[in-house]
Amino acid sequence: MNFSGATLLLLEDEPLLRKQIAAHLEQANAAVTSAKTLAEARQALAHLEFDYALLDVSLPDGRSLSLLETKAIPGSTVTVIMTAEGGISGAIEAMRLGAADYLVKPFDLAELEVRLARARRDRQARRQQQRIQDQRTTESDAFVFGGALSGVKTQLERIIAADRRLIAGAPPPVLLEGETGTGKTTLARWIHAHGPRADGPLIELNCSALTETLAESELFGHERGAFTDAKEARIGLIEAADGGTLFLDELPSLSPGVQAKLLKAIEDRAIRRLGSSRVIPVDCRIIAATNANLRDLVDRQLFREDLLQRLDLFRVRIPPLRERGDDLSELAHALAARIARNYGLAVRPIPPAGLARLRRHPWRGNVRELAHEIERSLVFDLDGLSFTALASSAATPANASEPWLQPNYRFPDSGFVLESAIDVLIKRALEQSDGNLSAAARLLGVTRDFIRYRVKSPAVPAASASPVDDLGSTPPAVG
Repeated sequence: MNFSGATLLLLEDEPLLRKQIAAHLEQANAAVTSAKTLAEARQALAHLEFDYALLDVSLPDGRSLSLLETKAIPGSTVTVIMTAEGGISGAIEAMRLGAADYLVKPFDLAELEVRLARARRDRQARRQQQRIQDQRTTESDAFVFGGALSGVKTQLERIIAADRRLIAGAPPPVLLEGETGTGKTTLARWIHAHGPRADGPLIELNCSALTETLAESELFGHERGAFTDAKEARIGLIEAADGGTLFLDELPSLSPGVQAKLLKAIEDRAIRRLGSSRVIPVDCRIIAATNANLRDLVDRQLFREDLLQRLDLFRVRIPPLRERGDDLSELAHALAARIARNYGLAVRPIPPAGLARLRRHPWRGNVRELAHEIERSLVFDLDGLSFTALASSAATPANASEPWLQPNYRFPDSGFVLESAIDVLIKRALEQSDGNLSAAARLLGVTRDFIRYRVKSPAVPAASASPVDDLGSTPPAVG
């Protein structure tokens, strides 16, 4: 192995072994600083920084564990302990104090290289995971609730309070509902970060990105030989989330068969890997998210009703951005500040003209679209966060063909074709709800049957439709 550029502190009181180890590591291009006593090691640590520390436990002037206890060795240094037969307890204590691994003398020098490299990889992986966890916690803490989301905040606080009361077993599932881009992932992270399982893992999975076979393997794991490409055993994400949280985004994308297995895992608090008969207990909180109406999917036999019932104990609906009113200004300022800090840019306020354009924009992509627009304006330094491009995009071709959608529209003296306007509104509502009849009906304040009837029986074409009279009804044809 090549340790080119790496610096290593070697603390060993046996002269021959110290020389052998130093020579071997120097051949691997490591820069080795040797010490035979604690005093020499402390002096080296006071003046130099090391990537690695290789320490014998017992030395003439004390035990090397004191270097870990007094934090003379910084946390960035990967520490490996060397101990003689019968000194395992000291090595275990060293690992409790922060050492990454230990070796029992005598050992093969080739094994030493492997252990050092592996210890560094493990330390890097843990740091990367901690960085990701810290970033998620920061993002969730920065979530802007505002007045429109006060009800959501109250629900979340009740969920966390219930979690703290339920000491035994995994806390109940949580179901998050909301359009794409409303912040379901961020709220899932908020629940995890503020609950009693914050120190446990948070595993995230977008179910829409997986085929049925892959989804089953990802969730439940598999044994070697379970299927053609299963060359080695692998734990599933449910098992990996043990003691923490598993967030399943776009849950309805799972097939009915996988839904059934997920339901059994939630109820039994146990899973069975593919190709195995062994039952493995698991203790993880499930947070599921969807942008679809699950009750409507149940009616269409696209989602299991028993799974919906199991998930429906804690349900949180996140309203779209267009329903959050004055919250948009606070949210936009918070996003602009966070994005500016991420890029190392100066944090600056959004001018009134820019806020006015943001309020007029429909934001079909919700908070995600708003964040992207702010990021683009900041990165490319466009018009000082005035968002002038939104003003030109507001007058879309659809608005030009339907002028009655404009705020200053006046009905013509010749009359207005109401039936055609109803068809346009229904079409827009269906587009906004991704074809979901129930969701479109809720947007328009009508029944689902009304939408279904209009879709099956479209209104009379505008060219042959009669204009409405002043009372809003269609006048009878003149014979």
